[in-house]
Amino acid sequence: MSGQQKKARLALANRLDERTCQSKDQISSTNSTKGVIENHIRSLRERNLAAVVDDFAPDAVLFTPSGILRGRSQIKALFEGLLEEFGKPAASETLHTANFEGEHAHLIWSGETANNRYEFATDTFLVRNGKIVAQSFAAKITPKYKATLHLVPILFD
Repeated sequence: MSGQQKKARLALANRLDERTCQSKDQISSTNSTKGVIENHIRSLRERNLAAVVDDFAPDAVLFTPSGILRGRSQIKALFEGLLEEFGKPAASETLHTANFEGEHAHLIWSGETANNRYEFATDTFLVRNGKIVAQSFAAKITPKYKATLHLVPILFD
């Protein structure tokens, strides 16, 4: 194949890509979303709390089974706990699926820490202008150890 044929084939592929996406903005949006989420995962794995929090827009919201967290300060508190838990020896996580579509991302993962098994976890993201503006998180978390209640007899006079 000649150099000119390669250029023509590449130009055709680019035109097909443009037709698949509604606009060039959507193409760069997908790359931006993927880049933000990849950076977010890297920051989590490096236990870099400042970088994790910086991935979020100042007015971001994070939906959890326990309620909605609003703004970086509330989101930071959640990640402080998660980074502490996953920072202990023998903690691990595995990313099973990462899907990206425009401004949206969806992750499925599992993990294990000293105290919990994250048997199935999912995060969804909305990314705009290079920042996470919304995230939802849900997981099936099973404690490794059951709390036991020790009754101590109380002696009365």
